[in-house]
Amino acid sequence: MSDRLVMWDFDGTLAFREGLWSSALMAALDQLCPGHSVLRDDLRPSLRDGFLWHYPERPHPHLNDPEAWWAETEAHMARAFGTVGHGERAAELAAAARVAVTDPATYTVYDDTVPALVKLSEHGWRHVILSNHVPELEQIVQGLGLGSHFEAVHSSALIGYEKPHAEAFRIALDAAGDPPHVWMVGDNPLADIGGALALGILAVLVRREFRYPRYSPDVAGAVDIILGSND
Repeated sequence: MSDRLVMWDFDGTLAFREGLWSSALMAALDQLCPGHSVLRDDLRPSLRDGFLWHYPERPHPHLNDPEAWWAETEAHMARAFGTVGHGERAAELAAAARVAVTDPATYTVYDDTVPALVKLSEHGWRHVILSNHVPELEQIVQGLGLGSHFEAVHSSALIGYEKPHAEAFRIALDAAGDPPHVWMVGDNPLADIGGALALGILAVLVRREFRYPRYSPDVAGAVDIILGSND
């Protein structure tokens, strides 16, 4: 087994769903309340706080069961629907938003994702995903045709810890056999980069420009950084 591991964030790094949660809520409204007057901007204030990933300092292993996690998350989505005048169907709308956000067909894989994974694999690097995401993340990854590139998919919904919590990284590392050479690649300066660096893990920030020396606008550039390092 290779002693080289890359941990990848998913949404915003390998693939994306435009307006992940706000667009899922809008899809539910479009489906169940045609002709509604709600705009995505109307929903956004209610989505900026209250979700589990907004409190990474709070472990939630008690919600590792998918239905328990979704019960918590749907309750918050229902409250969001209530703030825009659709409280009477809030639970039904939240269930529809769950379907929307877990549908692989609503995600797009970045063009450079597969070539980057293949190139690193050819140089002896293994891959896992570590993402703050839904319980169905592995099924989404499989549905997008990416599953064969990863030996494991770790979603915060199933491990009970949100990045940048150190335990999220430790769980992924332990499952991979705690290899000596590890990189984290992600688009979030705090959750991905800050969480990795706090544990001494090298990291590359991609797609979202930020003041950080190891930055690339795409994952193709991240590959060059990793292969060009002395690690």
